[in-house]
Amino acid sequence: MSQIKTNTKNHQIILRNRSHNKKYKLAIKTSIKKYLVSVKNAQTDLNKENTVICQNNLSLVYKRIDKAVKRKVLHKNTAARKKAKLAKIMI
Repeated sequence: MSQIKTNTKNHQIILRNRSHNKKYKLAIKTSIKKYLVSVKNAQTDLNKENTVICQNNLSLVYKRIDKAVKRKVLHKNTAARKKAKLAKIMI
């Protein structure tokens, strides 16, 4: 650890931002897992309410990804790639 004040402050800022970004990324990962489980259930039981649940989970994933892009946690191209991959799974 350095002894210079600006370096120690910058290190604290980096740690703060890392934990903040980690929260967004974990929220995205958990919502993606929830969506994949709902897709699997919808494919096994061809039921209308399962597809509605699946669509709701997909919109939640999109919402979280868009919020991460807005907060500059994810790059917009990364977000677009993730969205396209998830949309392809639904088909």
